[in-house]
Amino acid sequence: MKHHTIIGGGGTRLHLVEAGDPRGPSILFLHGCSQSWLTWDRQMRSELARRFRLVAMDLRGHGSSERPRDGYDDSRLWAADVDAAIRGLALDRPILCGWSYGPLVILDYIRHYGEGPIGGIHLVGAVTKLGSEAAAAVLSAEFLALLPGLFSSDMGEGVSGLQSLLHLCFVREPEASDLYTMLGFGVSVPPFVRQALLTRVVDNDDLLPTIVKPVLITHGALDAVVRQEVVAQHRAGLPHAQVDIMPDAGHAAFWDDPAQFNRRLGAFREEVARSGASPVAAGGAA
Repeated sequence: MKHHTIIGGGGTRLHLVEAGDPRGPSILFLHGCSQSWLTWDRQMRSELARRFRLVAMDLRGHGSSERPRDGYDDSRLWAADVDAAIRGLALDRPILCGWSYGPLVILDYIRHYGEGPIGGIHLVGAVTKLGSEAAAAVLSAEFLALLPGLFSSDMGEGVSGLQSLLHLCFVREPEASDLYTMLGFGVSVPPFVRQALLTRVVDNDDLLPTIVKPVLITHGALDAVVRQEVVAQHRAGLPHAQVDIMPDAGHAAFWDDPAQFNRRLGAFREEVARSGASPVAAGGAA
């Protein structure tokens, strides 16, 4: 794997990891809150790497990217980060694949840079708004109860909150070594970053009806963080989107059932490449 450092919005240093065929159609992975590029390990090291150029970003404040003290509520900075990744690595019409918080960042990008440079969008366990009753209504009570611990500067409370969050994400509990790795990169994210992300007031749903590029919505039927009814809300704004409900997966569907997830993502990436990013030619609604 290749590691890259680029300069994103506001001069923030961002870390990205690349795997796969450098000449293949590209996929840019954007993880969720208090995660890292390693979230996508079961994609970066999968058969997808034989066919596609895979790039996973550490979002600002996460992983090996820089941790500025502020700016996490500025959609222009998030958008500039994605733009820097696309331009800096010369990604040719990538699929933007975002999990949980990642779709918020994808939509921030579209708000400021449009759809022209991308091939399509993959929303996974997606959150597209925060900071309102409507936004909270699609989040589970179990997740919302964890927020005080996730925001706490007390190490014990923070670690306990992150452990509980990890358990909510999976139907099949990962091996102990994987859980320790996930807890490690979760703890490395300062509480002020988690709080800034999750107390942001943002609603990107107004953008959904404007999107014409192909869209795939993936959601675990057993998601214990983001309620499945959010899929209907997103589909209402994206009538051309394909929808894949994974029956035996939770919030981290790409980890619970990587074989099915990777097959579906790979097929979507190939459809978009063949169609030239036309939503009708890429399969329409499913």
